[in-house]
Amino acid sequence: MTSPVGRPRAQTLAIASGKGGVGKTNVAVNLSVALAARGFRVVLVDADLGLANADLLLNVSARLNLSHVLSGACALEDVMLGVPGGFRLIPGASGLDRAAELSPAERAVLVDQLETLEQLADVVVIDCGAGLSHNVLGFAQCADQIVVVTTPEPTAMTDAYVTVKALHRRGASARCWLLPNKVAGRDEAQRTFERIESAAKKFLNFSIEFAGYCLQDARVEDAVRRRMPFMTLYPRCPASACIEAVAGNLFRRPCVQHRDAGFFRKVVGLFL
Repeated sequence: MTSPVGRPRAQTLAIASGKGGVGKTNVAVNLSVALAARGFRVVLVDADLGLANADLLLNVSARLNLSHVLSGACALEDVMLGVPGGFRLIPGASGLDRAAELSPAERAVLVDQLETLEQLADVVVIDCGAGLSHNVLGFAQCADQIVVVTTPEPTAMTDAYVTVKALHRRGASARCWLLPNKVAGRDEAQRTFERIESAAKKFLNFSIEFAGYCLQDARVEDAVRRRMPFMTLYPRCPASACIEAVAGNLFRRPCVQHRDAGFFRKVVGLFL
């Protein structure tokens, strides 16, 4: 992927969910591990501005976070942390709403800071917040690819469909994938996907794709308690095999080059 001036630009992958508790951040963290293992330079941005917790899953303590960059207190390089799994993390915190209050000069500095990220990575994974806030949908709609994480629970599936619907209505042009998490097996994952896909086609005339799935696995819960990615702690467990397959599905072929601006320039533009 290239930027408007011909420089390589990172591909952006947004991980979203309609509700909390479906394992969205765990998926984002472990997908980052899987992509790094494939040789990509990966940066994970914790953009869950209300309940940022990727640092907890990675057992790192961050003195600085995304809010310090947005306030102009430090540079992006001061925030990025090397973490277990071979990628870099930008810890999240509340504060992005301040972008609406920035002066034109401050906003230009902010865009320049964040755009450097697109030159430092091959893949930028965005861990969006749960729900349908302006921030969440803004991050997701600007990405090259969107993965909506759900579980087989009826409420989670309903919320996943509502998320897809909201993104569609906002004109998101990214490839949209669904990832059923915490499923008993492939059949349950396929049924979960087909129910949401069918509703999207019938009521929205919108197609979503099957990203793969992640099995319910006791080693995932153990890894969370130990604050380590399960891809690192248990690389051969069933859940790790699932995430590896998802990584292969998402990056089997290049993203369509349809944008005329970088990810962060488009995100900041939403707050003007």
